[in-house]
Amino acid sequence: MKRVTGIGGIFFKAKDPEQLRAWYRKHLGIEAESWGFTFSWQDDPKKDGGQTVWAVFPADTKHFDPSHSSFMINFRVEDLDWLLTQLRAEGIDAKMEASEFGKFGWIMDPEGNKIELWEPNDLEYDKMVPPTGRTKYGPISRRPRSRH
Repeated sequence: MKRVTGIGGIFFKAKDPEQLRAWYRKHLGIEAESWGFTFSWQDDPKKDGGQTVWAVFPADTKHFDPSHSSFMINFRVEDLDWLLTQLRAEGIDAKMEASEFGKFGWIMDPEGNKIELWEPNDLEYDKMVPPTGRTKYGPISRRPRSRH
C-alpha cells in the first residue's frame, strides 16, 4: 500500500500575507485569493485528477505549531489510519482528527517541521473546490479536470 499519493498542499507563514500574495501574483503569475490558490494535476489516484493548494498564512498563525518552521507540507494519503499505525510502530508521535474534508494527521520531521497527512473526503472537498467557478471562499480559476 502506498504511504503518500501526492501533495495535498503547501502552506507557509508571512509577515504580510497580502503583500506576499501580490509579489507571487506579479512575479510568478499565481492569482491567489485570500484563502490561497489551487493547482490542478492529472496523476491523482482518482480517475478525474486532483489539486494542490498553495496558501499564505499570517505570521502569527498557530496552525503550524509546535513547528517553528515557516512552511508546512500536506501529503495526500490513501488510508490514514493504517499509515498512522505504521508511523507509531516506527516510533513517530502522530495525532489525528476528522473533519468534513476528510481525516487529518500530524507528525514532525527530524528537523522539527510539522507535516500534515490528509485522507480526503473527496465528495465534501469537491463541493468546496469545484472544477470551475466559486468556492465558499470566493472565485477560483484553474483548468478543468481531465476526463480520460
